Amino acid sequence: MSPIDRERFKTDDDISVELSMRRTGMSFQRTRMSADRTLMSIIRTALSLISFGFTIYQVFSNWVKIPHVNLAAQAPRNFGIALVTVGVLLLVLGIIYHVRYMVGLRNERKRMVADGLIHGESAYPVSLVLLCALALLLIGLMAIISMVFNIPLFS
Repeated sequence: MSPIDRERFKTDDDISVELSMRRTGMSFQRTRMSADRTLMSIIRTALSLISFGFTIYQVFSNWVKIPHVNLAAQAPRNFGIALVTVGVLLLVLGIIYHVRYMVGLRNERKRMVADGLIHGESAYPVSLVLLCALALLLIGLMAIISMVFNIPLFS
């Protein structure tokens, strides 16, 4: 941000308006970062569900082969698929919410810039957290395919 130009802003009211515009513009950045943090917490939970489900599938599938272990043959597979599916669904819902929220925030920011209420000089980049969530979604879908069709995608 550039310092306040005393030639351009001659009165205290002009300075107050300028500072208010800057604070409002920065609040959009804080809100964007807050939405990214919310998506990161969804990613953390989804990653836990996906990895725990896949681990249960892998570990207990081997236990079924041990003699004298009373475990239904499909139980580890079904439970693992259920956990991975819940993780993937949580991630899909989180991505949808995040995208809708960010589109609304961008539109509001554009309206305020057009109305001259904020400067809008700072960039409004694509969320790297969203790209990470999409990568995890792809991994989760691959895990489900691997478990359902018994295809070793990760070996």
